Amino acid sequence: MGLAKEKPLYDPPTDYEDDDYLWLYEQIELLRLKRINEIDLPNLIRELEDMGSEKLHALESAYRLLIAHLLKWAFQPSKRSTSWRVTIGRERDNIQSREADSKTLARQAGQIVDRVYRRSVREASDETGLPKSAFPAECPWTLDQLRDEDFLPE
Repeated sequence: MGLAKEKPLYDPPTDYEDDDYLWLYEQIELLRLKRINEIDLPNLIRELEDMGSEKLHALESAYRLLIAHLLKWAFQPSKRSTSWRVTIGRERDNIQSREADSKTLARQAGQIVDRVYRRSVREASDETGLPKSAFPAECPWTLDQLRDEDFLPE
């Protein structure tokens, strides 16, 4: 006698295009149960790639916001606000958390800062009314300063 084929866990399985949230949790359960043959592998690979991209994007966003607010802080001292200070602290917390979760992304922080600096200048320029040329061509702060919760340019 042959072995009976296992009944599919989800019949029918959720379509990735219809409900990606439910689909993901179905894929997780299939992995937990080691029911590899039922996994939607092409979409799972795509989803994992997207997750990696989102982690990078989130760290880039945190550095971009942090630098833009530090530029505003440095170049418009008369307009410094609690809101700016809160944003600076929040983005440093985000950076610390994301870099703690990924040593690889933490090691790429210098490259990330280089990539986002121009966008940070554009945001600071738009918000302050100062020309982009008023800001340094390269980020004036070290990674240690950017990560230092007590550092504020004076």
